[in-house]
Amino acid sequence: MLIFFLVALGASVVGAVCGIGGGVIIKPALDLLHLESVSAISFLSGCTVLTMSCYSVGKSLLAGEKRVSLDVGTPLAVGAAVGGLLGNRLFALARELSDTPDRVGAVQAACLAAVTVGTLLYTLNKARIPTHQVRRKGACVVIGLALGCMSSFLGIGGGPINLVVLYFFFSMDTKTAAANSLYIIFFSQLCSLLATIMTGAVPEFHWPVLALMAAGGLGGGVLGRRLNRKMKGEAVERLFIALMAVIICVSVFNSWRYAV
Repeated sequence: MLIFFLVALGASVVGAVCGIGGGVIIKPALDLLHLESVSAISFLSGCTVLTMSCYSVGKSLLAGEKRVSLDVGTPLAVGAAVGGLLGNRLFALARELSDTPDRVGAVQAACLAAVTVGTLLYTLNKARIPTHQVRRKGACVVIGLALGCMSSFLGIGGGPINLVVLYFFFSMDTKTAAANSLYIIFFSQLCSLLATIMTGAVPEFHWPVLALMAAGGLGGGVLGRRLNRKMKGEAVERLFIALMAVIICVSVFNSWRYAV
């Protein structure tokens, strides 16, 4: 049982620092350990990320911090919320069409590896890539829709793709992107969870595990927020790059293991 708490805590600390939510670490880590079913891991990961992002976003707004751009972040969050519902449905459809639960896990792991490789390549070369300043609310909603759909389907909450999108389309710096990413993740995960409950698609899981992971997510949100305030943007980016390399390796291995 302790391993669930430690994974949730460590992932949420890093997730809160980098703005990636933590699910992008929790999902492949628990897939690697193979302690729960693919569906249960996706559900538990989403609940943990929701707990962490709820604390981080709530604390930031109550403290009056200005890093979250509500003009841009809110339309993105609305789109992500709808996208979360679509991604949830896509996952359910993939599960119904798959002959074994492991096949879904292989697809998720392969997609996560591909997305993370693209994210890493962009991050390493972003100084040479021109960025944009998207301000039209309709465009923001569409971008958020794509983010929410992908994140929910992969069971990662938000993950590194959020940061790349915020860098490229909105010219945000590392810490501002992290804060806005968590804001988007919160709405996406909340809607995804509500949809799962309302449609009766909640997988079998152990309540003590959920409680431990939620506690880990909350603790990670507290610690990660403190670390983020102390760390420089360059240090946050180096941590993010190192994390992406690890996630790629684990995801490739998980995809191979589920497929064979």
